[in-house]
Amino acid sequence: MIRTTRMYRLNVYDAAQKRLKIVFDYFDYVYVSFSGGKDSGVLLNLCIDYIRKNAPGRKLGVFHMDYEAQYRQTTAYVERTLSENRDILEVFHCCVPFRVETCTSMYQAHWRPWEERFRDIWVRKRPEGCLTQKDFGFFRPEMWDYDFQRLFAGWLRRKKRCRKICCMVGIRTQESINRWRAIHSDRNCQHLHSYKWTRRIGWHEYNAYPIYDWKTEDIWIANSRFGWAYNALYDLYYQAGIPVAKQRVASPFISQALSTLAVYKAVDPDTWGRMVGRVNGVGCAAMYGSTSAMGWRGITCPEGFSWKEYMYFLLDTLPRQARQNYLEKLQVSVRFWREKGGCLSEETIAKLRTAGIPIRVEGPSGYRTDKRPVRMEYLDDLDIAEFRELPTYKRMCICILKNDHACKYMGFSPTKQERQRRENAIRKYKILDHEK
Repeated sequence: MIRTTRMYRLNVYDAAQKRLKIVFDYFDYVYVSFSGGKDSGVLLNLCIDYIRKNAPGRKLGVFHMDYEAQYRQTTAYVERTLSENRDILEVFHCCVPFRVETCTSMYQAHWRPWEERFRDIWVRKRPEGCLTQKDFGFFRPEMWDYDFQRLFAGWLRRKKRCRKICCMVGIRTQESINRWRAIHSDRNCQHLHSYKWTRRIGWHEYNAYPIYDWKTEDIWIANSRFGWAYNALYDLYYQAGIPVAKQRVASPFISQALSTLAVYKAVDPDTWGRMVGRVNGVGCAAMYGSTSAMGWRGITCPEGFSWKEYMYFLLDTLPRQARQNYLEKLQVSVRFWREKGGCLSEETIAKLRTAGIPIRVEGPSGYRTDKRPVRMEYLDDLDIAEFRELPTYKRMCICILKNDHACKYMGFSPTKQERQRRENAIRKYKILDHEK
């Protein structure tokens, strides 16, 4: 039985149907962000069924960002799904050389799919009829994939000459704390009519997350009950013994995917052979991606080193640009904990005091939390359950070993300067695109 959601006192399928009705009734044009994974696949099928039953004659847009390096099973599934529903789908298959994060290399923080100068070593041929960078007047080489995704909504709204447009995204809060925060945080965001599962991203442009409260079992129950096709890659993952939580269809070079990168060799050896020569460090990451050599499975400090000394030793092995990036991140973090402080629970504060750690607890935080700001100096290491909430040199070592150039393991988000630079760029591109 499909699970019940408390919010509506309905099962999650019926709750999703209500959300789809809200979206299709309000917006002039609706499109689905479709990656070929299980979540976006179920969302696309929900929308296709909804249109066939409730809005005959209406078209549904499908936005597919093609990352070049992917399993053949994913490519086959995407092509089959889109071709079988051509009567109601308008497909925007994008093969664009935006920046994409990679954690396979200490030398590179990003790579670019479909970059022309590497055409002779592309992992696969560019699909016929796809959209390239020439089709998007707003595209700039410094764009990341998420920048392109955000600006695509405005481009499509103008192309369709509609006033209100919505991108449906198949994220679920069960997947990560960041996805939970995307739904439940009210900071710097606007909703459509107070629906928390929507986000305004531009001028009459919104994202909607209709299946945010679904669990993994709901996805597979829906596929079984309604006979929906899905990516056969998941069957191979299951046969390979990969836990459900790690069965991801995403860029294979991000931190979350490194522990299963080696599966490419068994599942899709032809693609694997091309990937090794395409992105720096792929072979090494596949070999050591699930070991302590790359920050997994409980790393230990070498004998004779403190974690701080080990961190500087690791930094000395890096190229100058990568080393400087980590040092700047560290400087920002040290200053933050020293001058502003991180928000910690009363339980964590009590543990720090018991351990004799010098801390300064401030008054109530300005954030919507019961936690309190705590100012403190960086520690070498601390053996408590809340390790990942505290500033330690061990965590910095893990970032370096993981090739986590953005220091996401340390809880880093883009700095104020980086955010401002990105917002200025996006604003500039929107103005330029409007003037054309």
